[in-house]
Formats: sequence, structure tokens, C-alpha cells
Amino acid sequence: MIQLIVFLPLLAAIIAGLGNRMLGNFIAKILTTGALFIACALSWPIFFAFLNGGQEAYVAPIFTWIASGDLDVAWSLRVDTLTAVMLVVVTTVSALVHLYSWGYMEEDPDQPRFFAYLSLFTFAMLMLVTANNLVQMFFGWEGVGLASYLLIGFWYHKPSANAAAIKAFVVNRIGDFGFSLGIFGTFLVFGTVSIPEILAAAPEMAGSSIGFLGYRVDTMTLLCLLLFVGAMGKSAQFGLHTWLPDAMEGPTPVSALIHAATIVTAGVFMVCRLSPMFETSVMSM
Repeated sequence: MIQLIVFLPLLAAIIAGLGNRMLGNFIAKILTTGALFIACALSWPIFFAFLNGGQEAYVAPIFTWIASGDLDVAWSLRVDTLTAVMLVVVTTVSALVHLYSWGYMEEDPDQPRFFAYLSLFTFAMLMLVTANNLVQMFFGWEGVGLASYLLIGFWYHKPSANAAAIKAFVVNRIGDFGFSLGIFGTFLVFGTVSIPEILAAAPEMAGSSIGFLGYRVDTMTLLCLLLFVGAMGKSAQFGLHTWLPDAMEGPTPVSALIHAATIVTAGVFMVCRLSPMFETSVMSM
């Protein structure tokens, strides 16, 4: 079931995007919106199963992604209480935004492209919230950045829309650079990118130190602060918030999906997922 929830939006995005005007507006809208409502309908039973306490966390393996030396990255989907909540939020909001967009984008000639971008964004966000390792989370992280760039600059004939899309992309790259450094450092310290393994080993690293830029600093504080820079970019926190006002150049449904409900929660989700790491550092908390 979790595989359908995650990959249905991707399949719809590929078909609508490649089919574009050959499919026509109506078929593209039916395909993408229908896929999101199916994903939404499948997400709610998972949420209620965890809500009632009758379901334990599980991991659905997909395939081995990277195997190089000590780096072993398996593509798998983790489902637990936090994921169940985010599945409901992402799929419900996205399905409703798709439906609202039917009327809002009625006069636009590029509707298939718009709905393909919306579904691509949803897939990337679902990959982020179901990630079982930091590399997979980073894939979803960058995916929502790419989709937001495409959606903000959807009306590319407007110079202001192009400028806003570029600004959002560049500012988020600053946060993503910090996030990537945090992932590199975490792998250096723990020897793995698996989130469960990292969280299990995090308490043992409390109070240890590591060399950084010629200084000895607290290991967990450094890692958590680097990871938090990524959260600041995605959630538009002070200093990395400047992309958000300009991003309103995109169609209104984009603002509803990206700025109000999903992408700005990505940073919060990451901090919640890695909270046992943050708890080992008083400064980062």
C-alpha cells in the first residue's frame, strides 16, 4: 500500500508531463487528480491504524541504491506514526489543491504541464517523509526544491516569475549545502546514513568532540546545527526567508501547496525525525 501512495503521483506526473497536450487538459487533470485522491484514500487507513495503536512501525524495501565501501544506501520506505501523520497531511492537501486548480487554471493553455509539476512535487514530498536514510531524505529534499522552482516559474514568460524561481532555487541551495555537510559529517561520525542506526547510536556520542575548521567542537552540536541550516532554508526561517515573498509569482494553488502546507513543514519534519540527535546537544536544542 505504501508503495502505491508514494509512486502513484510520480506515475501520473510522468504520463501527464510526457503526454502534455496530446492527452488534453481533461485527461491530464483526471489522471493526476485521481492519482492523488487514491493516494489520499490509502493514507487515511494507515493513519488510523497508528492512531489506534494497532500498527507497529515497518520498513518496505524497494531496492539497493548505492553500495560503495562502507556506504550502503537501500531505497526503502519507512512507515511509523510520524510518517503516517505526514502522509495524511501531504496527500490530503495536495489532492484538494489539485481539485481547486481545475477551476483556477481553467483558462491556462498549459494545464497538463502544471498538473504534472504538482504531482511531481507531491511525489518528492512523499519520498522525503518516508525516507529511511539521510541520502534518500536528501533526494526528496532536492526533489521538492526542483518542483518548487518549476512551479514558481510556471509562467516563464513573466520576467518576475523567472527571477522569483531563480531566487528560491539559489537561497534554498544555501540551506541544502548546510544539510549536505551535516549528512557527510553524520556518515563520518556514525559510519552509516541509516536513520534508525544513527538515532540508536546518537546518545553514545554525547559529549564527544570533533575537529572542524581548526577547532575542537562538540560533535553532536556541529552535526545538528549543520542539519538545521537545511531546515532553515526549506522552512524559510530568518536569514533564508527571502525567497518566500517573491515565490508568490507562481499560480495561487502553488502558494497553497508549497508555502502554506507542505514544503515549509519539511524542515520541521526533519528535526522531528532526527530529534534524538538534537536532544544530545543542549546548544542545538
